[in-house]
Amino acid sequence: MALWQDFLTHDGFPMDKWAWYFPIYERHFSSYRNKSLTFLEIGVARGGSLQMWQRFFGPLAKVVGIDIRERSKSYESPGTFVRIGDQSDERFLQSIIDEFGVPDVVLDDGSHQMEHLAKTFNFLYPKLPKNGVYMVEDLHTAYWEEFGGGVSKPETFINLSKGFIDELNADHSRGKIAATFITRQTFGISFYDSVAVFEKGDVWRKESVHVGQKPFLGR
Repeated sequence: MALWQDFLTHDGFPMDKWAWYFPIYERHFSSYRNKSLTFLEIGVARGGSLQMWQRFFGPLAKVVGIDIRERSKSYESPGTFVRIGDQSDERFLQSIIDEFGVPDVVLDDGSHQMEHLAKTFNFLYPKLPKNGVYMVEDLHTAYWEEFGGGVSKPETFINLSKGFIDELNADHSRGKIAATFITRQTFGISFYDSVAVFEKGDVWRKESVHVGQKPFLGR
């Protein structure tokens, strides 16, 4: 069943999702279905999405949710775990890794505060395994002041991500842009309405490869 259809027929704990997110989820998460993985969802809300992700990824997945609200602990079920803490607290995030291992996929649907998004990303993303996926959603908040956003603020996650594009291409800048963990550990960055997706990858070979023979020009 497609994730969108699963969502429409969901009758468990409540959840709210923007409709256009579902093709994005399918595009970037489908390759992990029915495999052993750890999926980390930042922001549990009312528990429904944890149930949806458990169905989507299948019985081999560990679905881990984190939230600051104590009541979120009640949304645990077999294969689904909830831990209570602040997403911007590195010690708390490290405790999640110590208990469950480094996540293969991260979905940040937490506080949406710009400072929190950056701290969580800077701590978790470099630790993700090769071919891991890190998705940040609801980035329309990057334009809203109550979330620390603003079009001209360099610290919003949207504006930080614009800089990540340059870092992704640092090797071609002729020394003008320093290589970072984005340069060395990122295969691609995708942007959608309110969503940014980072795909890990060890791109060790950056060279133009010529194949084929010289064309015959004579008779």
